[in-house]
Amino acid sequence: FQTVQLTPRRWLNLQEYQSKKIMADHGVTVQRFFVADSANDALEAAQRLKAKEIVLKAQILAGGRGKGIFNSGLKGGVHLTKDPRTVEQLAKQMIGYNLSTKQTPKDGVTVKKVMVAEALDISRETYFAILMDRACNGPVMVGSPQGGVDIEEVAVTSPELIFKEEIDIFEGIKDRQALQMAKNLGFQGALQQQAADQIKKLYNLFLKIDATQVEVNPFGETPEGQVVCFDAKINFDDNAEFRQKEIFAMDDKSENEPIENEAAKYDLKYIGLDGNIACFVNGAGLAMATCDIISLNGGKPANFLDLGGGVKEAQVYQAFKLLTADPKVEAILVNIFGGIVNCAIIANGITKACQELELKVPLVVRLEGTNVHEAQRILSESGLPITSASDLEDAAKKAVASVARK
Repeated sequence: FQTVQLTPRRWLNLQEYQSKKIMADHGVTVQRFFVADSANDALEAAQRLKAKEIVLKAQILAGGRGKGIFNSGLKGGVHLTKDPRTVEQLAKQMIGYNLSTKQTPKDGVTVKKVMVAEALDISRETYFAILMDRACNGPVMVGSPQGGVDIEEVAVTSPELIFKEEIDIFEGIKDRQALQMAKNLGFQGALQQQAADQIKKLYNLFLKIDATQVEVNPFGETPEGQVVCFDAKINFDDNAEFRQKEIFAMDDKSENEPIENEAAKYDLKYIGLDGNIACFVNGAGLAMATCDIISLNGGKPANFLDLGGGVKEAQVYQAFKLLTADPKVEAILVNIFGGIVNCAIIANGITKACQELELKVPLVVRLEGTNVHEAQRILSESGLPITSASDLEDAAKKAVASVARK
């Protein structure tokens, strides 16, 4: 019998310029662009482009950049201009300042780089994606002649405008499949073959970089007769990291909370919230349920910290170290459901952490599942002030009450 080690992972998320570079390296047509990390570099980039119009984009991972606001006073993380000097002035108000959008934390995210790209007119926008689909055990192309909008909405209001084509992973994409998709997307004349070639290149890229999804929206055409991938979202298979070292080395963790990066070192997933009761769990679903039940009982979760499946005693210790170092944590609720997790390992980790770190906040523990009786014995014989709970509801009530008493 062999035990399986499961380690929780944070999805790889690339900046826009990184995705565009990967596409360009694979022969996919994107706008010409440069990346700059100073206003002077942005000016030089704008001059080197020799473009009729330039688009300047702040590079952060959050969406909604166009409607965001900088703490320099500048409105919008995306700007169009014909004058390279304007690019320099705008970059001065972007680089080093925080950009707040609907998807960022309240204080925003510091912009360290900007993308200076050639602005192209789009005469028509379509949608194109390739993704792994469990239903057909392989890649599927999805396209719509209606792009540049929310594709989910198109699927609901005009399902006849969504075209799907399965690809045999052994045989690869056939010329006729690519051409048919180009026709379905509404490309005509010489543009049809050009779009088909781009579709084939996108499929080759999808396979080569171990992507789970490549979504291009809009996959557009210009008045000059060029098919261009204007924006792309690439999702990667994290299990292929060992094959894709160069791509995974691009992972920019600077937008994470420092505590998130520290947690990742020990294969722990940490998400900070704004309450005062720390949630220490195994599994994202259990984490969300724990947060909800704390809220339902009048408390506020301070975070959720997910141990995942393959737990070692040292991880439990590091988890407690992270939680106790957080000044807003006034109580800790441990909620572990032992399936592949051995509750006794958790119990040993908890007692060791409490003794060594001299825990100062109330601790409520609910354990259930594999080896739970041994775990309860370890906790009760530890002599530590640990409050045991019979179920999740009981645990939440006790954790909320311990904070109220303080």
